[in-house]
Amino acid sequence: MKTLNKYIGATLTSLFLFGCDKGFDEMNVNPIALTAVEPSYQLNTAIVNTAPAYGNLSYETTIVKQMITPFSGQGSAANFNQDNRSVAAGNWNTFYQTNIKELTDVIAKTKDVPARSNLYNMARIWQAYSFMILTDTYGDIPYTQAGRSYLEGIATPAYDSQESVYNAILSELDAGSAGLDAAKAKVASDLLYDGDVVKWKRLGYSLLLRAAMRLSKVNPTKAAEYVAKAVAGGVMQSNADNAIIRHNASFTNPIGSQLNGGQSAFFYLAEDFVSYLSKNNDPRLASIAVRYVGATSGAQQVESRANRTPAVQIGAPLGYDNTTISSAVAAQKLASLWDYSQLDRTRMASLTAPSFLITYAQTQLLLAEAAFRKWTTGDPATFYSNGIRANMQQFASYGTNTAIADAAITTYVQANPLATGKELEQINTQYWVATFLNGPESWANFRRSGFPILTPNPFPGSDLKTEPFIRRLTYTDAELNVNKVNVEQAISRQGPNLLDTRIWWDKK
Repeated sequence: MKTLNKYIGATLTSLFLFGCDKGFDEMNVNPIALTAVEPSYQLNTAIVNTAPAYGNLSYETTIVKQMITPFSGQGSAANFNQDNRSVAAGNWNTFYQTNIKELTDVIAKTKDVPARSNLYNMARIWQAYSFMILTDTYGDIPYTQAGRSYLEGIATPAYDSQESVYNAILSELDAGSAGLDAAKAKVASDLLYDGDVVKWKRLGYSLLLRAAMRLSKVNPTKAAEYVAKAVAGGVMQSNADNAIIRHNASFTNPIGSQLNGGQSAFFYLAEDFVSYLSKNNDPRLASIAVRYVGATSGAQQVESRANRTPAVQIGAPLGYDNTTISSAVAAQKLASLWDYSQLDRTRMASLTAPSFLITYAQTQLLLAEAAFRKWTTGDPATFYSNGIRANMQQFASYGTNTAIADAAITTYVQANPLATGKELEQINTQYWVATFLNGPESWANFRRSGFPILTPNPFPGSDLKTEPFIRRLTYTDAELNVNKVNVEQAISRQGPNLLDTRIWWDKK
């Protein structure tokens, strides 16, 4: 028996020593597992991932007084001027864990492949846009070493100053846009334009215009230089060029998912936003708002109570929680806080509503300001009216029940011309409306321009100590624990890790 065991052991050893190469590798490979990812799909993942989500409701849209929730708890954030790290981490986690990682990989895979140069440059443009949202939110961020854990083993990236990040963003948008070539291979599967290189080029230059305008206070000379480059390159020409994420049952609108789920009775249109639209007889209010008249609970917010008439809309005031707001409710003779106007979750906040990211309307309004500052040619008043008209026209993309009639658009535009001495206020207040639901952009432009003129959130016990409005969101607790040395270097350069600290381009 002992001899037999030795024989068997020797035989098995021989098999492993001499026979394992033949078919062994193939035998241990999952035949249906992915061994490589098509880079264009990675770009699409990053595009879909850019749609504004829950944190956009809790911070950005509340800071600029478009939306508000009076409820406290895990989601307490800008409604109480509170530093809620778990919510403030939303953009950080979303963009670094998906967008930057995926796009860094796409760029590495396509950089030296001439046949994929269009995909390479599209990824550069979207990565620059992603970094723009990150740095606008937090200030100094990992840029040069970001997304390189897999490629280079950099798990704790250094932070770059926001000034250097913006220099790189401008350079990447300029080069990426110029590098797109309609004569080269089309990226047929991209979600935005189905590979239309001309539209991608207009997108890139429109983003370059947006990035350039961020420097209006901190470096107007450079701002003017890059505005000129964007205009010369060719920005968006109509609503057909809009960068839109079109959601469906598989990829639902993140805001719609929140407002049609457990958050349906939590969020309301802010008083400032509703009052502005109402006071100016703005036809957009009829497409945006719904009020469940007489509702005394979330359960009573049903279609039989729904009233979408602009005259009955009442925005919820900031400065209250769900208990103290009873005084405002009584003063306005409402049934309860559930009686305030909401974003209509059957239309603009439906599960399949599109997400607008960069639009012709926004681009026209930026050109209006640039022309007023003499950084480009053209009539500011024409750009201004074009921007308003285009934004109203894009409401048709949500469905026929949100479309605004041409006659109503013309009436509004004619009644609201650009007035001498109020150009910057009017242009940037319209930008506030034209970026509704795109909180990161609304908030960034509000800080940059100082418009619209809003009164600060008066909620008592604010975490703000030196500023009336939140100027940035704080670094994540995870970064402070895992990447402490680099975070502390950024803090020492930029200022305290507080909501009050102004980022580089946000000057008084």
